Amino acid sequence: MPTLSVAIVTHNEEANLARTLASVTWADQIVVVDSHSTDRTVEIARSFNTTVIERAWPGFAEQKNFALAQCTGDWLLSLDADEELTSELQQEIQSLLTKQPAAEGFYLKRRNLFLGRWIKRGGFYPDAKLRLFRRSAEATPSFTVRPVHEVIHFTGSTATLHGDLIHHAYPTLSDYIEHMDRYSSLGADVLVAKGRTSRSLLTFITTTALIPALTFVKNYLFRFGFSDGREGFLLHLYHAAYTSWKYAKAWEKDRQ
Repeated sequence: MPTLSVAIVTHNEEANLARTLASVTWADQIVVVDSHSTDRTVEIARSFNTTVIERAWPGFAEQKNFALAQCTGDWLLSLDADEELTSELQQEIQSLLTKQPAAEGFYLKRRNLFLGRWIKRGGFYPDAKLRLFRRSAEATPSFTVRPVHEVIHFTGSTATLHGDLIHHAYPTLSDYIEHMDRYSSLGADVLVAKGRTSRSLLTFITTTALIPALTFVKNYLFRFGFSDGREGFLLHLYHAAYTSWKYAKAWEKDRQ
């Protein structure tokens, strides 16, 4: 039977990691690459009989690629420390490994939680991510190196599984605001590197005000984000603000 390795990168994830690891205890190998956490992350990881490697943080893609490179299984599953496989998805993957799958890589539907609520509309579900793939010389998986929103580069055939991957993304508003502040700075670096900064007043107003407003209208109204209650309203409102911050920070960096 083919073997499965799970790769997870961590930094101060004691609030999430046990839940994530509990959902993959049946895997043949679990590799946790930790960037010198100061909480109980490493202790929790070792309590689940994982392979723990402590390594300085080089960036999202680089750390995830390093974690994948430490895996020895025939199949690789890349997870974030705040993600959890539903029992349905666990059973589906285990069943998949007993057969000869038609595809070499599989997208997992991600169920994003905001303030504890599953956000079903507004473009936040199914939010499918390519996370499970067969190791082979012809279709070697790796994350594309970029400052933020890293994605898998994979040349093999793909399909989508039915079970959900639960993303415990933002349990509090403070978590979301802190996360978006950090990600908007990284996104601004990408914009500056591509020369996409707001050098004219019209472009500045368009990118920091008009585009965020249209983003909110599109996701909240036309993609039915309003059906997710107060949580949906706040998420789409603050997501629009994140878009504004990203372009404003790019402008600020370019003028320095």
